[in-house]
Amino acid sequence: MNDNPSDQKVKIDQESNILKNNPWIENLFEGVYTVDVDRKILYWNQGAMTITGYNSDEIIRRSCFDNILNHVNEDGVGLCFDGCPLKATIEDGVEREAAVYLRHKSGHRVPVKVRTIPLRDREQTIIGALELFTENKDEVSIRNSLENYKRQSNEDFLTKASNRRYFLAMIESKIREFKIMGTPFGIAFLDIDNFKHVNDSFGHEVGDKVLKILTETIQSNLRKNDLLGRWGGEEFVILFSDVDSDGLMIASEKARKLVAASSLKLSDQYLNITISIGATLFIENDDCDSIVTRADQLMYLSKRSGKNKVTIG
Repeated sequence: MNDNPSDQKVKIDQESNILKNNPWIENLFEGVYTVDVDRKILYWNQGAMTITGYNSDEIIRRSCFDNILNHVNEDGVGLCFDGCPLKATIEDGVEREAAVYLRHKSGHRVPVKVRTIPLRDREQTIIGALELFTENKDEVSIRNSLENYKRQSNEDFLTKASNRRYFLAMIESKIREFKIMGTPFGIAFLDIDNFKHVNDSFGHEVGDKVLKILTETIQSNLRKNDLLGRWGGEEFVILFSDVDSDGLMIASEKARKLVAASSLKLSDQYLNITISIGATLFIENDDCDSIVTRADQLMYLSKRSGKNKVTIG
């Protein structure tokens, strides 16, 4: 005979207490949390706190679909209600692995690999599930490798993106590489939509946080040889190495979608962020000024056609 819901709650609480009292699990580098069949979070270890920025007292007894981690895929599509591996594991008892992007407490997107495991009682009835997650090392190494050629003097002070001087120097380097080896590259020029409204409505401190969220989200998800730079104000540029037209569009769309899936939590609301992008490939007669100017003009086409778009040309 199956247990009633109250008996199942006692059992999943007991499971969670066992984990909490296990120092090996509690201090894992990986994040670990458990949920009951309604996906209410009952356990949250130190690794989960480190990766997400959320302390256990902010998470315990809340539902995992309650707009907290807000998992999305690389297209920016939310998974909490449709496509959630944890929900599917609770329903069918099958272990799963997936690569997703969770929302950090500060608002930016973190690439993680997750594994979901069903929790069962002695009668093999599913009473909840456990999720183990860790930062996606393939993606995190991208962020770390950027530091190999960035120095503090080459960074924007606020966002830690490359400053304009360094970015222009990297374009010149790519132009030389193109002329010698024929290696293609492209530029994406992006602007935060309605940023003046953000500053006017919420103040420059909030505006600065938006700039940082955008930078963290994009830099965490760039490839090894790509580069994000701050052009000035709310304008940024991305240098995409070794791409064709399709690859440029895919990479630009990924940046747009992940930024659109990010947000900044204010006292009583979430402030959503979108960007308009113009992207273009370097062509034979281009120089540094011409490719940036063309990308800038394409960005304004995205603005005029409705914002939160990519225009490539």
